[in-house]
Amino acid sequence: MNRRTLLAATGALLGSSLLERAAAQNAPNNGPPLKSPSASAAEAFNLFDFEGLARQRIPHPAYEYIAGGAADEITLRWNREAFDALALRPRVLVDIERIDTGVELFGRRLAFPVLLAPTAFHRLVHPDGEVETARGASAGEALFVVSSLSTRRVEDISRAMTQPWCFQLFDIGRRRREFLMGLLETLKASGCQGLVVTADAPVTGVRNRSDRAHFSLPEDFETPYYPDRTTRKQVGGLPVSGSSTWADLAWLRSQTALPIMLKGVLHEEDAKLAVKAGMNGIIVSNHGGRELDTVPATITVLPRIIRAVGNRIPVLLDGGVRRGTDVLKALALGARAVLIGRPYLYGLSVGGAAGVAQVLRILRGEFEMAMKLSGCRTLAEINRAVIHGK
Repeated sequence: MNRRTLLAATGALLGSSLLERAAAQNAPNNGPPLKSPSASAAEAFNLFDFEGLARQRIPHPAYEYIAGGAADEITLRWNREAFDALALRPRVLVDIERIDTGVELFGRRLAFPVLLAPTAFHRLVHPDGEVETARGASAGEALFVVSSLSTRRVEDISRAMTQPWCFQLFDIGRRRREFLMGLLETLKASGCQGLVVTADAPVTGVRNRSDRAHFSLPEDFETPYYPDRTTRKQVGGLPVSGSSTWADLAWLRSQTALPIMLKGVLHEEDAKLAVKAGMNGIIVSNHGGRELDTVPATITVLPRIIRAVGNRIPVLLDGGVRRGTDVLKALALGARAVLIGRPYLYGLSVGGAAGVAQVLRILRGEFEMAMKLSGCRTLAEINRAVIHGK
């Protein structure tokens, strides 16, 4: 241990009493109290700070896999730039003493409109993987969408949850149906409250950044829901959604009463088909810029999807959300809620469950502040008038 590491460890032991109290107050009641974030995490004042801290902690190949986008990472950049290009138009002298960030989604009342998107291989950044993420999501009062490329079993993950949670599916094709029927039974028994079908990744996109870093999965990884797909040598080129079709989605719809959200929608015609297929929601997503490069930023596509869907089903959005103002902008353009991916993985790497909870608290606090400064007291008051020029 070098001097810098020793100092950081000492600081973590001393901790911040405020963070410790916050962690204890928000700890899930079915697990040990959350540890306070490390001394370095206490210096993270926004989600961008967490990325900088995570880069120092996560092994370089794994960090490049998580942070990277497809090909030249143009869409990855556009996701952020499009949010930055939207200007806000606030109202003043509004009584904002009390605001309400709650949102109804699929019959559930959520504390605020931010969900944890499905992300793969959490044990890359924390030894307890998705179980630790679940504890952080519970402490942060957020719905967690567990990935099919999870490194922990849902039975263990669900025991760590006190908030609603959903499960994400990639390949729903005919050859996987026997497996999927068994999985649906497991999910039902474990308390899963919804499904997210990711449709935009029939194969993995060009991942030059991961390739240059020589990323591969550790030999001891268990990926229980993709035992036949995960390779120990290389993730690039891995078939993910495979040849899944609208007929397969219809079959899945017939097999479960759980709400199903279709993720990866960027085209208006696909949004209309999702409604016809009986989907309970749509997630406008470009997979965090990780699959097909040069597709548009999700916030620029959102208004067209909203027009195509109307009020028939809720539309959510992910891709580039890093600030409370981003959440406000997405809701102003019609999204019911947003999802974040990389930021909470960075929080997990820096502070475990407490780091995840801290990421959520920061984003929630920024969103509340943005609502007050814009003169919006409820989510219903957030509309296109909040966006300058709209």
